[in-house]
Amino acid sequence: MSSGLLLSFVLAYFAILLLVAYFTSRKSDNESFFIGNRNSNWMLVAFGMIGTSLSGVTFVSVPGTVGAGGFQYFQVVIGYFLGYLAVAYILLPLYYRLQLTSIYSYLQSRIGMTAYKTGAMFFIISRTLGATARLYLVVNILQIFILNHMGIPFWLTAFVILLLILLYTFEGGVKTIVYTDTLQTTFMLLGLVVCIVAILSQLDLGTGAALSEMKTSGYTKIFNTDYKSGGFFLKQIIGGAFITIGMTGLDQEMMQKNISVKKLGDSQKNMLTFSTIILFVNFMFLFLGGCLYLYATKNGIDIKGDDLFPAIALNGYLSVAISILFIIGLISALFPSADGALTALTSSFCIDLLGLKRDESKNEAQRKRTRLTVHLCFAVLFFICTMVFKWIDDKSIIDVILKVAGYTYGPLLGLFTFGILTKRGIKDQLVLPICLAAPLLTLLIDVLCNAEWFIKKLSLSPSIAQPLTDLSATLFNGYKIGVELLVINGLITFLLLLLFSNKNKAA
Repeated sequence: MSSGLLLSFVLAYFAILLLVAYFTSRKSDNESFFIGNRNSNWMLVAFGMIGTSLSGVTFVSVPGTVGAGGFQYFQVVIGYFLGYLAVAYILLPLYYRLQLTSIYSYLQSRIGMTAYKTGAMFFIISRTLGATARLYLVVNILQIFILNHMGIPFWLTAFVILLLILLYTFEGGVKTIVYTDTLQTTFMLLGLVVCIVAILSQLDLGTGAALSEMKTSGYTKIFNTDYKSGGFFLKQIIGGAFITIGMTGLDQEMMQKNISVKKLGDSQKNMLTFSTIILFVNFMFLFLGGCLYLYATKNGIDIKGDDLFPAIALNGYLSVAISILFIIGLISALFPSADGALTALTSSFCIDLLGLKRDESKNEAQRKRTRLTVHLCFAVLFFICTMVFKWIDDKSIIDVILKVAGYTYGPLLGLFTFGILTKRGIKDQLVLPICLAAPLLTLLIDVLCNAEWFIKKLSLSPSIAQPLTDLSATLFNGYKIGVELLVINGLITFLLLLLFSNKNKAA
């Protein structure tokens, strides 16, 4: 179909977002931007968080995983649900009791200023890399299937999209995002449902018959019982739980929306509602993946992974309406993660690293100027990182995001676990070296365990690759680290903090 027509729908969608931003950002101030004046509706937050949690990676990559791993990704989703329960009943009560604007200020009261800033620094690194990886995936799809045909370069596409995101988050922040995320989640789920119905119609199958064919093709297998595999079900469930605790419960972006709800009870309702819906929605994305692979087999389409869904939706296999809904659903999946990340990173940098709320020498207008400057700088950083991901051009972005999370959220997990589970203290100046050492030790374990992955990614020479492969086989006997990487990193951080702690120096 016409690239110009698809682009016109994308621009119309942006116009709606800008209109919402205009009405929600009027009379906004710093408190509106940072925490929505603690007056957000919990039902809107819960619904909008679906879009933030899923992102364009879920929209494209999760269906793409079905061809190689069946429904095994649902093992991680089960872990997510358990992790959300821990966030609701362990972390949220702590945040509300302390009336936190930035969740990392807990580390200041419990350990010290260095711990506080270290936690914020790791969040900023984590969220910047994760959000721009997600952004790259969607921008690249728009580029390949629409804008290349119009002669528009990738850098310009990324620049314009970030400019538009900047425009509708510049003033309102969290207050605006609660509403735009609700709108975007609606479009994303609509796109998901309609695409499933359309493909089932093309296959002339009902839901039950489609599941039966998927089972015959080996796509519906959920549980992996090979304990050496990176996809072993216990590792996936435990890893998924800790990924949620790290990437939701210890993440300023996700938590600033939750703690913008007035009451703890309502915030917990939000978390429980959201986590239940996420189970169902993720299964629907896996079911969509099964439908896509059945359709590809029937029509002789030899495409797999992240490229499968956009190839079928945009290359004339389905109707024009489906192509439009796919594009709207895709960008709706993108923006809740990109806009929220941009806002949360601005909040964390201003509050945690610059100490904007602690600095009494600045008035409200001066603080707002600082906040707007930081917001603009992060938009530029997003653009640079997106261009770096384009240069790397990895074909499995979901693997990249989980790998990055394992290294960057591990120290946060270790710090909060140490603070909550022990009464011991530690010299504040030791925290940063420990939080830097833990990921390096984790990297060493990861390289030795998953030698083949690193050899392939880094194109190592045979003289290095063979000894590394032999050492890996000797030490780990075929065991592969999967999503439990974050748990290992967090545990190393916790043990190092415990090793250098002193029971007489608790804060």
